[in-house]
Amino acid sequence: MVRVAVGFGSNIGDRQDHLDAGLGVLSASWTPVSRSSLYESAPVGPVEQGPFLNAVAVFETTAGPAEVLSLLLAAEQSRGRTREVRWGPRTLDLDLLLYGDRTVEEPGLTVPHPELTNRRFVLEPLLEAWPEAALPDGTPLGGFLPAVRDQHVENVGPWNVSLWRRTWWRLLKAVSRKQ
Repeated sequence: MVRVAVGFGSNIGDRQDHLDAGLGVLSASWTPVSRSSLYESAPVGPVEQGPFLNAVAVFETTAGPAEVLSLLLAAEQSRGRTREVRWGPRTLDLDLLLYGDRTVEEPGLTVPHPELTNRRFVLEPLLEAWPEAALPDGTPLGGFLPAVRDQHVENVGPWNVSLWRRTWWRLLKAVSRKQ
């Protein structure tokens, strides 16, 4: 089993519903370990758009990096994610932030995420969900937080997932394991 950290973001429609749905898809395939609170942040990049709702969830999985990426992309597509404009608005954005203590360089996938240490909206929830998270060389990620403290990110409260969704995910996970 390897521990993976996934960044969640949404700035279109019912943002929390998109994050909840993404969490449900991933939880049906992998073992959830922890999740952060929800954070609101301004968008990054040149495209004018609304604020993002962000979070991080940590899972354990036996899936390889390419398989992890495949599930992340499928979950995004299930929520109507399109990639028409770089840094444009997104229904659901899922980023593989860390894959255990490994560095991964594959076509379309770089881990740790290249912007991980530069973005407070990723670092703060990651450290909440996985306080001892570190780069593959052992450098603790908490040491990067002071450099991004000037970026406005607001903790908007716990990532509460409805009882109905939690029950549905447990059933889905049980069924998927039997197949």
